[in-house]
Amino acid sequence: MEKIKIINKSFLETDVSGYGFFVTEEEVFPKDLKKLAEISLLPIDQLIKERQFKGGKSEKLHFPVLINNKIKHVVLVGLGSKEKTIEIESYRGAVGTLYRTAECLKLKSLAVSLPVISLFKTDLEDLAKQTASTWVIASYNFDEFMSKKTGAEKNKEVELEIIVASDEHKAVKVGVDYGCVVAEAANMARRWIDLPANIVFPTYLADRAEEVAKSGGLKIQIFGEKDVISMGMGGLEAVSKGSHRDCHLVIMEYNCGKKTAPTIGLVGKGVTFDSGGLSLKPAASMETMKEDMSGAAAVIAAMKVISELKPKVNVIAAIPLTENLPSGTATKPGDIIRFYNGKTAEILNTDAEGRLILADALAYISKNYALDALLDIATLTGACIYATGPFFSGLMSQDQKMLDRVQKAGNSSGDAVWSLPFIDDYRAAIKSPVADISNCGSPRYKAGTSTAGLFLSNFVEEGTPWAHLDIAPTAFNVPDRSYFRSGATGVGVRLLVDFVMNWEK
Repeated sequence: MEKIKIINKSFLETDVSGYGFFVTEEEVFPKDLKKLAEISLLPIDQLIKERQFKGGKSEKLHFPVLINNKIKHVVLVGLGSKEKTIEIESYRGAVGTLYRTAECLKLKSLAVSLPVISLFKTDLEDLAKQTASTWVIASYNFDEFMSKKTGAEKNKEVELEIIVASDEHKAVKVGVDYGCVVAEAANMARRWIDLPANIVFPTYLADRAEEVAKSGGLKIQIFGEKDVISMGMGGLEAVSKGSHRDCHLVIMEYNCGKKTAPTIGLVGKGVTFDSGGLSLKPAASMETMKEDMSGAAAVIAAMKVISELKPKVNVIAAIPLTENLPSGTATKPGDIIRFYNGKTAEILNTDAEGRLILADALAYISKNYALDALLDIATLTGACIYATGPFFSGLMSQDQKMLDRVQKAGNSSGDAVWSLPFIDDYRAAIKSPVADISNCGSPRYKAGTSTAGLFLSNFVEEGTPWAHLDIAPTAFNVPDRSYFRSGATGVGVRLLVDFVMNWEK
């Protein structure tokens, strides 16, 4: 089923199960709703007053009407006051609320018109993009292992019909097409993350990357464990030692066909299950550690979109994949390892493993490719959520242009980021008396997220513009977002695509 259609008709000419309206506090009874009221002979304005619906942010109201002898449902969702510019995130929340309400009412299809552009700091194309991407993201439901489906899990996806004027059709279509492509890729990443670790292991994700590469005409190299060891990638090797499954380093390349085009590097952490290794995590909530490959999933999914949208830049992706498990062969606290770039690290805690595999990937990609920008994404530190809460990923860089670009991509895509302290004073926290650095910051300095980022900086070639994204707070079970269910969010896919697609703008 096509999830979103663009219709050059009036509300009354559509054959849908319901009608959706985004309303403000100043106008809870819009023009198109008045037309429905006239035909249905229902005193909708009076009903709105009786239900005390004010059009406030996230407020909703739904009721049935009789149109041409058919029962339809009307859903009103509040945007708040138009006296203030309405934030796009508030609008995404309203779209999510509309989807959830339609789903609960078991509607097959819903017709809406987009809100007035003047309410937002954006244009029609972007508003259509936000509508489409949020609608598709809201439709995701991980239920494939449920033998009996009930309630929302049993419902089919709700089709959205966007009512537009003929002169709006082109801009809305461009936005909807973009939003759908990106959101479908985000949902693909979410499924990989939600799948259990007895299905998703390093080779599984390497195979998914190969499928993406083949379907999109991308070049791909998949290095196995023997390759990793022979190349001197001691970080990836060390984390993999506790598992009987091979680790991998996946390299994906998109070439825009222009030799002088900028080249952007993307690196995503792929620990398909993180028990902590010998520094074992507590049992409580360990089952969620299947999400420790969220960065890798985001990069692979973003490369799929990039292959379809064909930006005028070259993109190289490096994805290290492994499990982190305890065993008789596992890396031990106190071990010293050597990375691809020759630097050494003392392992103080085997549960600080993500930085070890990212180190080799960053060193490899920044040494072997001339990069105009390098962005890594990882569920790296539990400390990050205490700094940002569940609605922002932590952003770190000492390059102001990179900070600006990533923040802009986060704001426009919906994958919001917040810049954290990232100064050289914290480097003292990762000093080691027996190696170049240690993999765990001294508790004296706190700032665990920043010190983890500074660890990574040792593996980026000098002069390469680089930023680090810690998505540990935002990758899984984010509360109070109507367009997400529990589980994976696919964070990073929308941001990475936006970052790449808008590089030359």
